[in-house]
Amino acid sequence: MPDHFPDDVTPTPDDIHTVTQTLSRLTEYLREGPDPDQALALVEPLLDEYTGIPIQLGDTLRAFARAVLDHPETPHTPDLHTLIAELRTAAWEQTDQHNLHYTLDELRTLLRTTPEPEDCSCR
Repeated sequence: MPDHFPDDVTPTPDDIHTVTQTLSRLTEYLREGPDPDQALALVEPLLDEYTGIPIQLGDTLRAFARAVLDHPETPHTPDLHTLIAELRTAAWEQTDQHNLHYTLDELRTLLRTTPEPEDCSCR
């Protein structure tokens, strides 16, 4: 991995803000009650077991902790080490959520195999 990314690859705060805005738009859309299959298709990439948000956020928190800790101008104090430990703990907690993709698998199966009762006025 290069020591420095070219400017066109390095993420900016605006890039990250755009991502969080997109997640907010998704949340609002899901609150409108879309078709479950459409909702599942939209949420599925977020919970991918290898590239989903839990894994990415955990990796990001660990990388952030390492960047702060390894920077030559960072003061190595007991408080810093406590904060770095908190970041690393949070990273593991996020990564532990990777198993939510199994929940999606089970939900997808349920949605595709459970017929609606004929007299249901659910929709």
